[in-house]
This record gives sequence, C-alpha cells and structure tokens, in this order.
Amino acid sequence: MSHTETPLIAVSGLQKSFGDTVVLDGVDFAVGRGQVTCLIGPSGSGKTTVLRCLNGLETPESGTIVFADGQRHDFSAPPARTRDRKAERAALRDRSAMVFQHHNLFPHLTVLDNVIEGPVHAHGTAKDVATAEAERLLARVGLAQKRDAYPHELSGGQQQRVGIVRALALQPDVLLFDEPTSALDPELVGEVLVVLKELAEEGWTMVIVTHELGFARQVADEVVFFDGGRIVERGHPRELFAAPREERTKRFLDRILRPLED
Repeated sequence: MSHTETPLIAVSGLQKSFGDTVVLDGVDFAVGRGQVTCLIGPSGSGKTTVLRCLNGLETPESGTIVFADGQRHDFSAPPARTRDRKAERAALRDRSAMVFQHHNLFPHLTVLDNVIEGPVHAHGTAKDVATAEAERLLARVGLAQKRDAYPHELSGGQQQRVGIVRALALQPDVLLFDEPTSALDPELVGEVLVVLKELAEEGWTMVIVTHELGFARQVADEVVFFDGGRIVERGHPRELFAAPREERTKRFLDRILRPLED
C-alpha cells in the first residue's frame, strides 16, 4: 500500500479488556485493498481479539474502525440504544467474513447447504443464484464432488476448505482467518495453505492470525508482531524476519523461526 492510497480498513486506538485483563492496548494499523496482513505473536497477545473486533464479535471499549468508503465505527462513546450496537456489529459482519480455527460447520447440513446458508438467509440471495456460486467455489477448492456430503464425512482439511468457501460465498471486503491450520493434522496443513496462497494471488484482502511463519514469509505484504495487547513491530516479512528492530520481536523469532531453519 502506498503512502497516498486510502486503506481499505484503518484501525485506530482499539482498547479492549476482559475484566481486569487488558487484551488490546491502543492498537493502530491499516490494511490496503488486496493486501495480506499476517498477525503473529505469542498466545494471548491480542491477535484473535483484533479479528473479532473487525468482525463485530467483540466490541472494543474505545477506538475506531474506518473503511475506505467512509463507513466509520467509533467505539469511544456508548451508543444511544442497545439496538444501535447490534446494528453496528451487523454492519461490520457485512464487510468481513471470518474463518475460525475449528471449522464451525453445521453438522446437520450438507456441504452445499453450509455454504449457501449465509448468502440466502443473511444476504437475501436467491437460492438458485447462491447454489450456482457455491458449486463454482467448491470446484475452485477441489471439493465439487463433496457438495452433498455431511461435515463428519470430510477430513479436517476438507472441512476447513469448506469453511473458506463459506466465507468467500459472502463476498466480503476482507477475509479474516484465525489460525486456520492450527487444528489440523500436520499432513493436512498444506492443502489449506495452498488455497490461502491462491486467494492472495487473486488479490483478496486478508488478515490472518497465524503461527505458520514460513507461510507468512511467503504470502504477507505486511507482518504485524503483537505482544501484551500492543503492536511491537510491523514490516515486510523479508525485513522483519531477517532483521527485526525490536528486541522483543527478535526473541520471539529466535524461539520460533531459528529451529525451523536448523
């Protein structure tokens, strides 16, 4: 993203606590259209909470989320009515789609019905239109033959690919991924990462929380390192992984990356 380009999403001053625990402490970052941003850092550092705020699953105590078209969410003042906050959460979910660690597919629905559930019931898309798009997307990730299968009949990697298709079917401005490979057996991780790499090449805007640092190094336009609810350092993966500026970043990468390179 150039310095003159308006970011697709600009996050400023996000604060969030759970009880006495501060999980986001003044988080600022921006995501350009078509950019892949990978959030890395130790467990409990606030990465997932950022995604949940972007998707309306959590409400910050303060800060703003602003989209390029001017849609603005200001959490610094309480809304006038509870329904205003619900509308705000719904508006955020209209702009984003989230893929979770665990696939969260409806077990009683077929693969096809899982995919068309959102477009038909949340967006009001005609069922035949949603079905045609779902079939196209399932073929896109190699699962056309699984349209009538139920989640329990799929491998973990196949279930996660269905989760990705379900997100794509909503046609969001930004795709949010929360550790999309962490619940998979090691031999299934690759098939999901291939899909994510292809989405990056196609120009989807993505924010990905990941411990797969080799993957982040390959696909990210920017890597953001979190610790203690704050952004410690950010930069292009080639620069951040090779020569981190902050000592805390260096310690984290030494512990995670160096054993992989030995």
